[in-house]
Amino acid sequence: MKKIFPLLNCFIFACAFAISGGVAIAQPAIPDTIAQRALACAACHGKEGRATSEGFFPRIAGKPAGYLYNQLVNFRDGQRQYPMMTYMVDQMSDAYLKELADYFASQHLPYPPPQAVNVSKEEMERGRQLVLSGDAAKKVPACVACHGQKLTGVAPTIPGLLGLPRDYLNAQFGAWRNKTRRTAAPDCMAEITSRLTPADVSAASAWLASQPVPANSTPAASLPVKLPLPCGSAHGVIVSGNAAQQAGRQP
Repeated sequence: MKKIFPLLNCFIFACAFAISGGVAIAQPAIPDTIAQRALACAACHGKEGRATSEGFFPRIAGKPAGYLYNQLVNFRDGQRQYPMMTYMVDQMSDAYLKELADYFASQHLPYPPPQAVNVSKEEMERGRQLVLSGDAAKKVPACVACHGQKLTGVAPTIPGLLGLPRDYLNAQFGAWRNKTRRTAAPDCMAEITSRLTPADVSAASAWLASQPVPANSTPAASLPVKLPLPCGSAHGVIVSGNAAQQAGRQP
């Protein structure tokens, strides 16, 4: 009986050695490209960033590069709070985050049909009013005043609002209200959200989610008029971290 254990141990060790590299197994070469590395994002955001049917995670393909970069920095540095995103980008340098942002911004892919939304005509009309005209009594500007007349965003840092799941839109309004999503001061979205009721948020998200994305969904190059209120996140990309912090991050 005593002889069995040494033999068993040798067998286990031999198997472990073979698995760990003792037996050479040819592996196909994997290209070290940003497209290959970005596949890690596909589990939540879908292939090439075009989103999945899950309904909570946003489409990131085709969004303005500056906006995507700012959000990656915000997740890394704690301005936005979502544990999985923070874990993914925590050790990434500014340069690498910019490379990721540029990659996804360059993916101009077809959108699926708009989401079916089960709300009343009155709620849908309230949503249309908020998005296209705003609410002067509440000092809430129209969404189109900042996000572009086509609501497809404005380069380099203002995102589009169409083609996003309603659950995601509602969650972001909640994050602004609860201060788990923040951005460079003055934080215009936090200010606007504080003026909206839950019914307003529900109406706006319902209308936005139900709208088709135009054939040309490229973000506008600029806005025709000045922003209706000061907005820190709309004026350029974030400059973050010091040299020592960046040196310790990969790649």
